[in-house]
Amino acid sequence: MPEGVVTRAELSEISERLAAPGFVIVDIDRGEDSPTDEQSLARVLGLDDAVWEWLGRRNEPVRAEYHAGMAGGVVPVVDGSHIKNVHVFASESHLITIHHGPVGLIESFIGRLPEDRPSNGWTAVFLFLHGMLEVFRRATAQSLLEVGEVEEAMFEERVSQPVHRLAHLRRRAAQLHRAFLPYSAIAQELLTHRRMADPNIPEERQALNRMHERTVRLVMMEIDSLRDETRRAADTYASLVAEQQNLVINKLAIASVIFLPLSFLTGFFGMNFSYLSNHLSSEKTFLWLGIGMQVVALVGAVYVVMYRTHWRQLRDAPSRDAAGGPPQAELGFESST
Repeated sequence: MPEGVVTRAELSEISERLAAPGFVIVDIDRGEDSPTDEQSLARVLGLDDAVWEWLGRRNEPVRAEYHAGMAGGVVPVVDGSHIKNVHVFASESHLITIHHGPVGLIESFIGRLPEDRPSNGWTAVFLFLHGMLEVFRRATAQSLLEVGEVEEAMFEERVSQPVHRLAHLRRRAAQLHRAFLPYSAIAQELLTHRRMADPNIPEERQALNRMHERTVRLVMMEIDSLRDETRRAADTYASLVAEQQNLVINKLAIASVIFLPLSFLTGFFGMNFSYLSNHLSSEKTFLWLGIGMQVVALVGAVYVVMYRTHWRQLRDAPSRDAAGGPPQAELGFESST
């Protein structure tokens, strides 16, 4: 890269680091347990507190500012299963990143600097933001692949484990969308405002702006696609569960067809009427009435349930297919001739 310095520093060392000649990139890790009343970064840098008082502050939401030739913002970064906010401040001669705890993107960004060779702070900012967008895209693509695997597992195994993975993926999609949506809106607004406020922006920076806008829209579309895929997979699972419940209900219906007539006969012959006790007491009578009525009732129930519904539909299906579909009368249409 051009002559310059890439360094990590404490808050008290920033002024000394920024005094180095040439282009300077400073990374500041304020730690996960840093006190909330720590010295303001804006005061250390000699910036206007009214504009930059939020810079470096913990739990600051996603935002972006441009003032007096300097730009700063809070950008969401995917770090494993978590979303962390990184503060970025840039001018023509330096780039400062501030975060609380280690962030993988910072390490990869610094490691790529000898190859990317940014010429100034604005180019370095766009390289950092491009890396952030690529991390979002990789996380989204990985989740999309997992959704496909879950759907295959649901059709092949039909066990509860894919359900837990699907619930995790739906939470992941919501997490990515919730983190990226504010940045997408703010980035579009800021870049559009900059073009309108300063028509003399160098062509190189305008090209970076357009590329960043296109990538932001692409990432947003991919995250929306992930949300749609997780919803579709959840609907697929719900339909599979409904199908299994229908099979169970059908089995219960068949069992009731068999045992309800038997229950009726048992209750009928268990009544203590004089006619039953005096005239229907022989073994032959019991076989004819008890067993015979059960068989007749079972055959009649099977005929009504199976033949009049399922078998009739299966029998009529080939003729409907050969005719090109159901008759017009069945669809509710009448011929006009």
